[in-house]
Amino acid sequence: MLAEDQRMVRGALAALLGLEADLEVVGEASGGEEAVAVAARTRPDVVLLDIEMPGRDGLAAAPEIRAAVPDCKIMILTTFGRPGYLRRAMEAGASAFLVKDGPAQELAAAIRRVVAGERVIDPALAAAALSAGPNPLSPRERDVLDAGADGSTIADIAGRLHLSEGTVRNYLSSAINKVGARNRIEAVHTARAQGWL
Repeated sequence: MLAEDQRMVRGALAALLGLEADLEVVGEASGGEEAVAVAARTRPDVVLLDIEMPGRDGLAAAPEIRAAVPDCKIMILTTFGRPGYLRRAMEAGASAFLVKDGPAQELAAAIRRVVAGERVIDPALAAAALSAGPNPLSPRERDVLDAGADGSTIADIAGRLHLSEGTVRNYLSSAINKVGARNRIEAVHTARAQGWL
């Protein structure tokens, strides 16, 4: 099954995989919520998930797909080869993490390897993830930093997350310090570049 929001890319992937005698695309989705529903309905052996999709992203959809279809293998296929994304994908139960600029002929081989029980990870990204270390942000710091990424005021963030303004300030301050940033905007940029948000 394919979950990719760009129709042309999704169509190209379906056509590419359709050329393989032993592979069949049984479903397609353009967003995370739709991916969960299509996976539950079609019960695929493997789901290729993009990370950046409207609504629920691929990293959020992965554990839900695994819960709905426990035997399904999750493969992340993304443009964004960020170390933090790789760690989050592995924590979500992904069996593979590949970047879209890899050779096309390797995709079918990677699917076969995943079905055989192997883990397939882009080697350059694996090295970068090891050198980058774990995500320094707590889940709540990520929530607060992400909620403030659009320039929202402390009061707006507090209202959305049902926290006090002082608590929001504390989480923001902690997140800014942990990523070595000077301010919230720089912290958001750094955290996104690393794949921590």
